[in-house]
Amino acid sequence: MTTGILPQQAIEALIGSGAVTSTEQIIAGQIQPASLDLRLGQKAYRLRASFLPGKGRDVETCLDDVCMHEIDMSAGAVLETGCVYLVPLQESFSLSPELSAAANPKSSTGRLDVFTRVICDGATAFDAICAGYSGPLYVEIAPRTFSILVKPGDRLVQARFRAGVHEALGVQTVSIDLKGKGENAIIGYRARRHSGLVTVSEVAAHKAQDFWVPLRAPEGLLILDPGEFYILASKEAVEIPIDQAAEMAPIATEIGEFRAHYAGFFDPGFGVSTMGGSGSRAVLEVRGRDVPFLLRHGQPVAKLVYEPMQSVPGTLYGQNGSHYQAQGLRLSKHFAD
Repeated sequence: MTTGILPQQAIEALIGSGAVTSTEQIIAGQIQPASLDLRLGQKAYRLRASFLPGKGRDVETCLDDVCMHEIDMSAGAVLETGCVYLVPLQESFSLSPELSAAANPKSSTGRLDVFTRVICDGATAFDAICAGYSGPLYVEIAPRTFSILVKPGDRLVQARFRAGVHEALGVQTVSIDLKGKGENAIIGYRARRHSGLVTVSEVAAHKAQDFWVPLRAPEGLLILDPGEFYILASKEAVEIPIDQAAEMAPIATEIGEFRAHYAGFFDPGFGVSTMGGSGSRAVLEVRGRDVPFLLRHGQPVAKLVYEPMQSVPGTLYGQNGSHYQAQGLRLSKHFAD
């Protein structure tokens, strides 16, 4: 088997072979150039604590120790800030010994400050589905700033499949843009606390001003307050070659006291000019940590790690349109521009 990230057509083959199954029919819109969107199931468990099942233990058994109550999501359910939930996903995997998977929040999920992590039976790490795994999948959901209304079928997370073992092709350091375009430009947004409810399935249905405070930094400086959530953009344009995929690496302690991203997958074709992506920036979901932290224009804040695709996807990012292709500073699709 050729190593690399599986493209769209290989994901379709996994579905056709039964390696990926679902309680509901998998639809074409779930299959991205280099990942598969995973859908929420019919119920949620309100947890008193996050957990990992550990080797040899299944998730359902572990729920006896941490579940406070079960929620029927069939008519929609509100997941509140400050709470932790576990939702069984509609999709299950039956992977070959050469195939593993990794999960990540979708871009729109990260930009809502909704913290998600996928777990499976026997998991010893979050967002990691080991080679040869066969069984159900679950997603831990912890809204941090906005309470969200979800229903079965909503897509908060995605999975990327890896064949074999391969080395990274390169790393790109991403720095922060605190100047924007023009004098007194908006360079970011800070989330308002105690805002209303965000309905995950509704696009452009929420007034941005009700949820976000625009930010300006005339001196190219911005102080991040502990516990606050920000949407910022990279100074550099990002372009993902059609035969590669990228992931934004977790925050490194040497570049500051903040978390620089939630949603880290970048698909082949993102930012590519022939796909309409010329000048695309990486939008960063930034959360201040323990102390106030001063950011300067051009300061490095994250790293993109590039990996090989197993083959070029049949459909590239942006080819059929995308909310985030050719983006600059941009909120999630839930908010009207």
